Amino acid sequence: MSFSENLQFFRATHGLTQEQLAEGLDVSRQSVSKWESGLSYPEMDTLLKLCDLFGTDLDTLLRGSAEQSCAEDSAGYDRFMTRYARQTAGAVTAIILGAALNVLLFALGVPDELSGALFLTVITAAVVVLVASGLQYNFFCKRNPVITDFYTQAQKDDFAQKYVWYIAGGVGAILLGTVLMSLEHFFFPDCDELFAALFLAIVAGAVFFLVSGGMLHGKYDVERYNRVHSPAYLARQRKAMPLYGGIFIIATAVFLWLGIAKGFWNWCWLVYLPAVVLCATVKLRVGIK
Repeated sequence: MSFSENLQFFRATHGLTQEQLAEGLDVSRQSVSKWESGLSYPEMDTLLKLCDLFGTDLDTLLRGSAEQSCAEDSAGYDRFMTRYARQTAGAVTAIILGAALNVLLFALGVPDELSGALFLTVITAAVVVLVASGLQYNFFCKRNPVITDFYTQAQKDDFAQKYVWYIAGGVGAILLGTVLMSLEHFFFPDCDELFAALFLAIVAGAVFFLVSGGMLHGKYDVERYNRVHSPAYLARQRKAMPLYGGIFIIATAVFLWLGIAKGFWNWCWLVYLPAVVLCATVKLRVGIK
């Protein structure tokens, strides 16, 4: 397909008229008409704006096939993002399950030092997975900074139905755990630790559904993917990376101090909860600037 044909295809698929496209590019409608007729070509800076607007690359826009690029996942985006979502959700779930195991071992009379060491091992494994998957994600994004939206509306609508159950299932599981904790006070008053471990295990399952569901839902928003991987956004994130690392270094130091110096292995894992919330808050604030 020629540039003129690609431009017409992208404009039509995005529901734009020639006037609307011209307004967005700060050019005249006659200029857009000439481009689509093959009578002239836009300047380089305008071509780059078109690439950003339509979520494509310069090669596809000028001499590739816009229609084919929209129908194929040439970068393996769907497969990679699905794996990334499951790895991230699995690592977060493992951390909560580690806390559940820590409480359970405490209830069974296992020495605090041993249960704390096991929990720290789980934390270490989960962090390794998070770091590795994060590095893979960064490499993928650098190699594919722009993805053409190849998802059909039917695919998006189909997952939207599944997404409801991801969220409902996660929230329902947490509510079930809360009910069990309430019943424990009436029927099993001497089993606080066992029910606390059960509650954390249920929460871990709920978190897996909530995190993975949210990330899988986000992969269909290709426009947002292209936006958050713009040079300006990435520059802000790079500046915030030392802050993320500092937060978790402090959290780990506090965790080890409470466990080793004070012997509070049964609950010192809680220091990671505000660390996660703080990192998420920082990431959100960086993203909306």
